[in-house]
Amino acid sequence: MSVDEAQVTAQELAERMRRRTDSAAIDVVARARRLAREHGLPRPQSVRWVDNMRQRWGSCTPEDGAVRVSSRLAAYPSWVLDYVLVHELAHLVVPNHGRAHDALVERFPHAERARGFLIAVDLDPDDGDDIPPLLAGDVRP
Repeated sequence: MSVDEAQVTAQELAERMRRRTDSAAIDVVARARRLAREHGLPRPQSVRWVDNMRQRWGSCTPEDGAVRVSSRLAAYPSWVLDYVLVHELAHLVVPNHGRAHDALVERFPHAERARGFLIAVDLDPDDGDDIPPLLAGDVRP
């Protein structure tokens, strides 16, 4: 391993540790339950942070009520995390990205603002990610 490769690896590991520390301070389960109650959405069976989510901000398995959110969200404003959680909770009602799903997500007061934030983060040329831009109405980077 070259010195440059070692530096890149060290930076990546330091970033992972920072995200874990940030996400450990946020009770994502309690937050998801509160948002479900406030927005009339089903309560998830499980919610957890994931460190290896590189293609999406969140995911949901409606069959078992499991919600996963990228630990990268811990570094962003709380309303951005809340938007992603509401988006995923809406999948417990509507499993696709159709109009019915969008209508549920739009009840979140900062939905448009959060989508814009996530688009802007994804378009940052200095973030080191090689992830394609967000699609309108979706929360995948």
